[in-house]
Amino acid sequence: MLGLLIAIVVVVWVARYVLKKYPAQPILFTAGIVMMVLTLVFGLGEILPAKSSTGSPWLDIIQSISMAFSSRAAKLGMIIMLIGGFSKYMDKIGASTALVRIAIKPLQKLGHPYIVLALTSILSNVLAMFISSASGFGLLLMVTMYPVLVRLGVSRIAACAVIATASAPGWGPAGADSIFAAELCGMEIVPYFVQYQVPVGIATVLTLAIAHFFVQRWFDAKNPDEMAGKDVSAKMTDDQLAAQESPKVPAFYALLPTLPLIFVLFFGLVDLGIKMDISLATLVSIFLTMLIEFIRHRDGKKTCIDIGSFWNGMGLQMATVVTLIVAAETFSKGLISLGAIDTLIKGAQDAGFGGIGMMFVFVSIIIAATLITGSGNATFFAFVPLAPKVAALSGISPVLLILPMNFVSNLARSLSPIAAVVIVVAGAASLSPMDLAKRTFIPILAATVVNIAVTLILFF
Repeated sequence: MLGLLIAIVVVVWVARYVLKKYPAQPILFTAGIVMMVLTLVFGLGEILPAKSSTGSPWLDIIQSISMAFSSRAAKLGMIIMLIGGFSKYMDKIGASTALVRIAIKPLQKLGHPYIVLALTSILSNVLAMFISSASGFGLLLMVTMYPVLVRLGVSRIAACAVIATASAPGWGPAGADSIFAAELCGMEIVPYFVQYQVPVGIATVLTLAIAHFFVQRWFDAKNPDEMAGKDVSAKMTDDQLAAQESPKVPAFYALLPTLPLIFVLFFGLVDLGIKMDISLATLVSIFLTMLIEFIRHRDGKKTCIDIGSFWNGMGLQMATVVTLIVAAETFSKGLISLGAIDTLIKGAQDAGFGGIGMMFVFVSIIIAATLITGSGNATFFAFVPLAPKVAALSGISPVLLILPMNFVSNLARSLSPIAAVVIVVAGAASLSPMDLAKRTFIPILAATVVNIAVTLILFF
């Protein structure tokens, strides 16, 4: 019980400082180290088993961090960095923008405002699989789709609600959280995506679109917007406008961001004797894109300069995502060392909670923490390393815990008025982030309920 009480105090401390906009990594590292130190001080457990120990329990604290860096940076970290670098390269050459502009062009020709609204929700949540930044994607949609929706007669806040939830499910084989989730489930990212994320994700995306159709239409009828039906544009800062500028490229460039997924699915479904994982597919896509760029520009120097965005993207992923994963594992190691998780599970079992009850407990924790911090990734990476141990002790498959945690950490982000995507979308329309978060509440709630229900129906 002492370990659980210490853990509660530390978790509250973490939430307080993350809410104050402290960087998540040093806070999680500090919290994990403090919990491991208190584990040794109060004799609550060990840090590392004897075969992995340095011989000093105090040095084992640092050794556990070293081991986390070694294990995560070697395979998982490299996959995340490759995909992150590829995404930056696609942004640099204008392929990501081309994909979005071409995909939404048919919607701009439809006449029914709320059908277009619902279709925008569906299409954007599919495109989000190929766009790494939720806030960046939101700004791109504010430039391209927001004026169209408002001119059709949708209110400004309804249009923003759909755009703010454009990356809400957070599914896809390129997401760092999805890649980490797959590893914790003991499988490669493509089987995890195809077998688990796709069926649940489709139901979630359709529910979100249907909910937006009825909810936004009802609110618009109740609270008419005087700007609906008029020409409006997003109010962007100079930096945001510069970031949205993209070179004009041939139409086929819209296919380039999808190449890794196409390669993986093709060679996975067609037996040609070739094993194509996501890392290999990403590298092949990069080399093919460089060749296309060289043929198009006939300028080797420009091609070499532009590929620098790939290296920068890899470095950015290492500095942000991979370090966040290691920090989160250190935090989780501290919780486990204290015995807090064992105490929590035993208490839940004594209270009559089974494995499904623990799923609801963890989903609730993820939602609450994401609302408070505004970051789905930080919350997910902090708590998901606990899932395999909890699942084993609760007698359920790890995917029953990890899959809903993966989805709801992203869904809940669109409910937080301090989430980056909500702030930038609301700011571009001169709206209150709190008012925008209220408009996303019912659609996100419906999508979350359906997400969990479908997960239980299909996989329990």
